[in-house]
Amino acid sequence: MNVNKTLIAFIKIAFSIMVVLFIIYAAVSLCTLGYDFGYRVFTEPAMEAEPGHDRQVRITEDMSGSDIGRTLEENGLVRDARLFSLQLKLSAYAKKIKPGVYILNTSMTAKEMMIVMAAEDTTESTEETNNAAEIEGTTEVEMDETGE
Repeated sequence: MNVNKTLIAFIKIAFSIMVVLFIIYAAVSLCTLGYDFGYRVFTEPAMEAEPGHDRQVRITEDMSGSDIGRTLEENGLVRDARLFSLQLKLSAYAKKIKPGVYILNTSMTAKEMMIVMAAEDTTESTEETNNAAEIEGTTEVEMDETGE
């Protein structure tokens, strides 16, 4: 009978040790996974080296950061849609992404893609600048005063 009590006590202790080891293993695994994901938020490289491949992407006004990430992942521009979504939320471009069709390259980082998708439409301002440069003898101050 004494052997049975000793065996049961040994089994209880062994089981307790296994449970504690499992909890420690799970905690270390989750921490490692979290650290790796967090590290990638700030250091994720481009999908391909230069020159890469161009991909056409359509962003609509109703798309969330997750939707944009999924679209980029489907087009081979990012490895992980969730990671891009988090990068977008943490960036200064979170509320600045404009709807449109963009040509993005697989050699671009997530930040470079955000910059492109958040850029102002410069076609109009470039044309205005070219027209203003053609006017001879007129300075910027004179143009502002005349309203042209």
